[in-house]
Amino acid sequence: MMAYTALIVDDDVKIAALLKAYFEKDGFIVILSHDGGQAVQIVREKNPDIVILDIMLPGLDGWEVCRRLRRNNDVPIIMLTARDEETDRLIGLEIGADDYVTKPFSPREVVARARAILRRLQRITRKPDVIRIGHMAVHLQEHIVTVKEQPIELTPTEFKILELLATNPGRVFSRLQIVEQVQGFSFEGYDRTIDAHIKNLRRKLEPQPKEPQLIQTVYGVGYKLAGDGME
Repeated sequence: MMAYTALIVDDDVKIAALLKAYFEKDGFIVILSHDGGQAVQIVREKNPDIVILDIMLPGLDGWEVCRRLRRNNDVPIIMLTARDEETDRLIGLEIGADDYVTKPFSPREVVARARAILRRLQRITRKPDVIRIGHMAVHLQEHIVTVKEQPIELTPTEFKILELLATNPGRVFSRLQIVEQVQGFSFEGYDRTIDAHIKNLRRKLEPQPKEPQLIQTVYGVGYKLAGDGME
């Protein structure tokens, strides 16, 4: 099962930690933020799959965070609030929130709602049979990769890594995220072997593996697939 990334934004450290524990127990990768402005920046840089957003934040409140995200991002947003008023729910939905949960809440319910939203999106956004990036074609059903119409032999793990990157062009994945989404589990030390798989993919796919254009390194973060592919 794919490991989704959830950004939890709440200035209440205890609530944020509680939600983090429940989301991680359900298999999510969790990023925490206690500040609205920082949350907007994290979404831009990390591109999480879903945002759990408290309304009553210091400085930039949840309403404004939601408005700013909706200017150029369709990430699902679940709003959290201590106020149970219909006007608040309507405002949240009107500015682009996908769901609304009133405190006090059950952490299990928040996780369940997040899963339900992501399942709906997964049904709507189905993978294409073939992904073409530059001269490369990834045939998802047949597990075949070609470059300039020539077949390229990949190991099963190499194909899974390429599939993950190719279905999310431009999105940066950390080594740990790649391990968890490709293998479905992680353990200490394994994430560094991702470097070896990336090196092999570059050797097989790139015209100049030492100057990669397709699979790019984002230093200090991880790897991404260039959206425009290879020249």
